[in-house]
Amino acid sequence: MRRVVITGQGTINALGQDVPSTLEAMREGRCGIGPLDLRDVDRLSVQIGGQVKDYDPEALFNRQQIVLYDRFTQFTLIAAKQALAQSGIVFTGDLANRSGVVLGTAGGGVNTWDENYRSVYEKGKNRVHPFVVPKLMNNAAASHVSMEYNLKGPSFSVATACASSNHAMGQAFQMIRTGLCDAMVTGGSEAMLTFGGVKAWEGLRVMSKDACRPFSATRNGMVQGEGAAVFVFEEYEQARTRGAEILAEVVGFAMTSDAADIVMPSKQGAARAISGAMRDAGLNPVDVCYINAHGTGTTANDKTECAAVADAFGHHADDLMISSTKSMHGHLIGGTGAVELLACIMALKDGVIAPTIGHEEADPECALDVVPNEAREAEVGAVLSNAFAFGGLNAVLALQAAP
Repeated sequence: MRRVVITGQGTINALGQDVPSTLEAMREGRCGIGPLDLRDVDRLSVQIGGQVKDYDPEALFNRQQIVLYDRFTQFTLIAAKQALAQSGIVFTGDLANRSGVVLGTAGGGVNTWDENYRSVYEKGKNRVHPFVVPKLMNNAAASHVSMEYNLKGPSFSVATACASSNHAMGQAFQMIRTGLCDAMVTGGSEAMLTFGGVKAWEGLRVMSKDACRPFSATRNGMVQGEGAAVFVFEEYEQARTRGAEILAEVVGFAMTSDAADIVMPSKQGAARAISGAMRDAGLNPVDVCYINAHGTGTTANDKTECAAVADAFGHHADDLMISSTKSMHGHLIGGTGAVELLACIMALKDGVIAPTIGHEEADPECALDVVPNEAREAEVGAVLSNAFAFGGLNAVLALQAAP
């Protein structure tokens, strides 16, 4: 099995429009959640979200591109450009043929759906733009990244609700490790903060109207976010030969299915994914110092995740640090695991643990070290990133410090 490392990262989300500003916000425990700026927001009962502010697509894309790129695709291309620039990798010749892109998204072109439903049903128009389908399809972002950077190997999108990014990055990791590819552009994006997108989530009655407070006894639901994070995964020897800076090493991945309920999580399914990722990485529980939790701020998720961590780690669970950065950037649904991987890399590379902000009162059903409210400095050797989705689909990544 070949070793897989990360040589580039990029992002745009509610905390910042690049990696440095995002990590600074995480270190400071700054909240990117606030009032939504949406059409017909007054008709929504939930009016907050982790929205990307001061975003002007016309300053970044030309008119022809905007016709083709839904907001989720725009976010992906912005993050990909940053990641490729940092990595310095150039896809030509055989490397182009042996490199690809796999991205996660749950909703795909939700903005395009929303705009065109309005056009047809509200305004009574009988025709829509001929590029509506290629703009809204879930694989649009992956396809445009492949075309922009000459990636001619496996390129596709993964849609597994809230675990989409982790599933995508896990597939990228496995393709490089087994020799199918030499490099992959991977991560995820989401842009569901539209009137229709938020209204649909309101129906589930799992949304908070004031804040996201994971693991706090006062929590009252999740808060949606939007944005993207993209990474360059690369075979270790190739990266070393290129002289690339290695940010972290991906060492394990596991995915499980609860096979139980479409919305209620299972402790057993989550615990099997956590244990499977450690086993795949060759890690013992005591080797893991930090977990970036799924931590949505809903009662069902938080207590189930804490119980799963306790099952998988035994007595070592008391010594673990576990935090949810969704408290700061919101829940990006299919893109969330990618943004959260930034916090994992920060822990490994900089020794800074992003906090769980908004923690007001300890919950006996979440009796773990949730790094409440303030970031913490700590020497970290190995970390996990959890993602547990509706449908009972679980995906956990294991990372180690750069070799």
